[in-house]
Amino acid sequence: MTLSNDKVSLRAPEPSDLDFLFLLENDPEAAENGCATAPVSRQQMWNYINNYSADIFATGELRLVIVDNATGNAVGAIDLCDFSARDRRAFVGIAIDSDYRRRGFGKAALSLLCSYASTTIGVHSLAASVAADNAASRALFAACGFGTCGRLRSWVRRGSSYADAQLYQRLFQ
Repeated sequence: MTLSNDKVSLRAPEPSDLDFLFLLENDPEAAENGCATAPVSRQQMWNYINNYSADIFATGELRLVIVDNATGNAVGAIDLCDFSARDRRAFVGIAIDSDYRRRGFGKAALSLLCSYASTTIGVHSLAASVAADNAASRALFAACGFGTCGRLRSWVRRGSSYADAQLYQRLFQ
């Protein structure tokens, strides 16, 4: 199944995505805002792609590759993680390749994912933890209907210092 709007398509990772996802997972700038604690090897990424299951109810996560409809190029990845089938909630993560940032791909992908999560999966609540100093991501979540619902002090390590994290949430009917 491919999800699509006028700007992007979201699809499951494919073997041809190996190099792109390997670079995206190991991007030092993205790692600073994500949860990675160590580099991901090409073999680990290959194993992930080959064993990928899109059944969020079984795995608790869903990873989709963001594709630019105009060119067919992969431009990022978007995830639902820590999914609770009982409570119908999940966290959202998104990474856009540095060459494609600030072009509307993140907003198009997040909007599409929100629609899919609420209507097809039946999610009632989506949340995201965003470093308070990450203005672009904070603006993205706000633009997609997420409201701030909390702040975690000294949550994100930046070398020898720490940044706060802002919590965002969006509720669906």
